[in-house]
Amino acid sequence: MKALQFDRFGSPDVIVLRDVPQPEPGPGQIRIAVRACGLTPADWHVVDGLLADQLPPLPRGLGLEVAGTVDALGDGVDGVRIGDRVFGPATFDGPTAGAAEYALMPAWAHIPDGVTAEQAAALPMAAETAWRALDDLGIQPGELLLVHGAGTTVGEAAVRFARHRGIRVIATAGPTRAAALEELGAQVTGYGEGMAERVSALAGGRVDRALDTAPTGGRIDRADQPSPAGGSLPALIELTGDPDRVLTVSDFAAAAGLGVRITTEIRYDKMDEFARLAGEGILAVPVARTYTLEQIQEAAELSQSRRPGGKLLLVL
Repeated sequence: MKALQFDRFGSPDVIVLRDVPQPEPGPGQIRIAVRACGLTPADWHVVDGLLADQLPPLPRGLGLEVAGTVDALGDGVDGVRIGDRVFGPATFDGPTAGAAEYALMPAWAHIPDGVTAEQAAALPMAAETAWRALDDLGIQPGELLLVHGAGTTVGEAAVRFARHRGIRVIATAGPTRAAALEELGAQVTGYGEGMAERVSALAGGRVDRALDTAPTGGRIDRADQPSPAGGSLPALIELTGDPDRVLTVSDFAAAAGLGVRITTEIRYDKMDEFARLAGEGILAVPVARTYTLEQIQEAAELSQSRRPGGKLLLVL
């Protein structure tokens, strides 16, 4: 099969397209014929060496979220059959991952009727991160949440989930996604100078909780790559009155010095719920562009520009 791999750490230039053996599903896993694979900032972090000391030796693949058709079942798997359409996370601890003609999955859900494989492949990481962040923040129905960076895929998913839970939302975003966020029921204001004052005016004072999903440009695990002066986290602390009421999913280095909360324990136990919400039109992640495996360098360049305008997908 064709798969994207890298056998040394570095920039996306180290990624190559190769012919490699198909992976075999282990106990509790399924194998799918991949129809679409979502690209995320985490892919470039992994290629750059994130988790290098926690994973087997190189070569390794990339692509952490996929959708496709079930092709093989590992021991102990039930509730799914060969030929079913599914989506979810891909394994990435072997020589290949989701950016391949076939991929292994440790968790999955059926793709609802009316949802394409491309739309489904855009969901897993954004939905999981946003759902987990809201749970960890402890925001309650009727409270006021600030989502900073709501134009990102995680940020928009957080707005969608929050509104579905009955939470009031103020969102910061650029002009590209502002109208869409307003349609979801959020009050929207822009980034940049005066952001805290504008949010405070919309809130009539402080907000109850703040979620930071804005990209920093550095690797989230690198203490030597924090955003300048903590990025927007000091403003979010000011707007909530307490660093414990602020959670970031993107600026871990700055959070450590400011007492801001982070969330790192990825869990995919809500995949069926994500599928249900996607089928009902409550959950969706905008797809900006699609690429072939051969176009990985072009996709990486746009992804790393921090201006993708939505999810970038590899389609097969």
